[in-house]
Amino acid sequence: MTTTTTHLHDISKSRANEWLNGAIDEDSKKQIKALLSREDPKQLIDSFYQTLEFGTGGLRGLMGVGSNCINKYTIGAATQGLANYLKKSFAGQTIQVAIAHDSRNNSRQLAEVTAHVFSANGIIVHLFPELRPTPLLSFAIRYLKCQSGVVITASHNPKEYNGYKAYWNDGAQLVPPHDKNVIKEVNAITSFDQVKFTPDSTKIKAIGPEVEEAYYSMVQELIPRKESIKRQSKTSIVYTSLHGAGITMVPECLKRLGFENITVVEEQKIPDGNFPTIDSPNPEERSAMDMALKKATLINADLVMATDPDTDRVGIGIRNAHNEFFLLNGNQALSLMMWFILKNLKETGDRYIAKTIVTSDFIDRMAEQMGVECINTLTGFKYIAELIRDNEGKKKFIAAGEESYGYMVGDFVRDKDAVSACAFFAAMGAAAKDEGHSLYAWMVDMYREFGLYKEGLVNLVRTGAAGAQQIKYMMERFRSNPPHVIAGQKVIRVLDYQTSIERNLLNGHERTIQLPKSDVLQFQTWEGAKISVRPSGTEPKIKFYISVNLRLSNPKNFELAMEHLDEKIKAIEKDLIR
Repeated sequence: MTTTTTHLHDISKSRANEWLNGAIDEDSKKQIKALLSREDPKQLIDSFYQTLEFGTGGLRGLMGVGSNCINKYTIGAATQGLANYLKKSFAGQTIQVAIAHDSRNNSRQLAEVTAHVFSANGIIVHLFPELRPTPLLSFAIRYLKCQSGVVITASHNPKEYNGYKAYWNDGAQLVPPHDKNVIKEVNAITSFDQVKFTPDSTKIKAIGPEVEEAYYSMVQELIPRKESIKRQSKTSIVYTSLHGAGITMVPECLKRLGFENITVVEEQKIPDGNFPTIDSPNPEERSAMDMALKKATLINADLVMATDPDTDRVGIGIRNAHNEFFLLNGNQALSLMMWFILKNLKETGDRYIAKTIVTSDFIDRMAEQMGVECINTLTGFKYIAELIRDNEGKKKFIAAGEESYGYMVGDFVRDKDAVSACAFFAAMGAAAKDEGHSLYAWMVDMYREFGLYKEGLVNLVRTGAAGAQQIKYMMERFRSNPPHVIAGQKVIRVLDYQTSIERNLLNGHERTIQLPKSDVLQFQTWEGAKISVRPSGTEPKIKFYISVNLRLSNPKNFELAMEHLDEKIKAIEKDLIR
């Protein structure tokens, strides 16, 4: 073993023995003993080399035994830490929390563990009686006037994962200082004897249907062009929940808006944490949407939509100029949504939209020309929610989104919301059809007006402790020795969000980046390309976001121009990842 591996092995053995001597069940002890007896220490190290921390999406990891895995003990400790912090933050108040879960294996059990620990700490728990989308949990926190909330989910991760998203009283995921303070409270728990697992059932209440009804009412108020939906109520929509929680709300929401021709993919309708019909429950991947696309082609549908297991992301399929289905990427879908929303705004003064720094700059450009401010945040909807909170009473929030298929319209939910996003995309499809156009034609017109942008994303997966070290090394290398030329394009600007410094390589000038520190690097070229590099906060990946653009003077050249931009993206990929 290398020196690093030996060190991690020693740490892991020490933690594993601490668990063996702690108050855990016999089955968990048996699993730990099996890990300790293995000749190859890799799984032991991966299970125990660190304690899970909150990232951009909360607590997330592989299900299994160990400090670095999702199990009843790490969930219990996280909940005890959060309970301790809530009691300090809201001393003297009656504290309430809301809890939801998705369709993943063990999600209900872990949601009940979470409810038990909160109730044992004297906290009133509002628990959804069955799986529900994450955005409804965010809405419920504010509706029920809770101080916090938790949803058990690993979003779009593979089936082996689960997670724990913690929310504050505004319905948003934890941001500094709350996230770090909760971790301090968790780290202060040195024994599982300190975790109160024995529930007080008198403090656990089932959430009733009135919360869902209130949510549907809010969506109804936000949707523009309702007269188009009435005239185009037969618009054919194919929807799949990918075995997730979306089936409980998305079809019902669409029906309430007046859509009468909704086809649900039956084979993927039943919630199932094994996701038996797909390799990965991620609507960003075409394979996840294959079944829905085949169904849409068969019945000659107008629109395809797929949501991930906890229903905070949505993938969209529309027909192109050849009447064939293709999938919008997250930047295209968000750009089209923002264009539709801004076109239908009655006034623009003191209003703003938001996006993340790795999301297409096309949206900044469009918003500026349409007279609406566009504010950029770090990656993660918790930062967008923080922005909304900071601007309450000052500016009117319109909508937000990020390239990873997350969208939010209005501020009644403070997280990505695929339920209302599905409603908006359906309304857009009906409005385009009502005008005798298609969403594809609208998209081409949009790019002709504001410039054609195309984005690519490269994910390098590096798993386990060794993978984490490799990702760290790659970021250090890019930071200490940044490229001066990428695919023949001269780099003119480097933005390092960890040091908060932006450097202009043409004149040597530096300026301070006015955002919290984050492990993100961006390189901008003379030709207008932008490359962002960051480790994922929720998955064992390092991500490369590539954006290129050109002016589209003739809509007839759209497909040719897109091919040209694809070639540019491939050249940049090849140069960066050697």
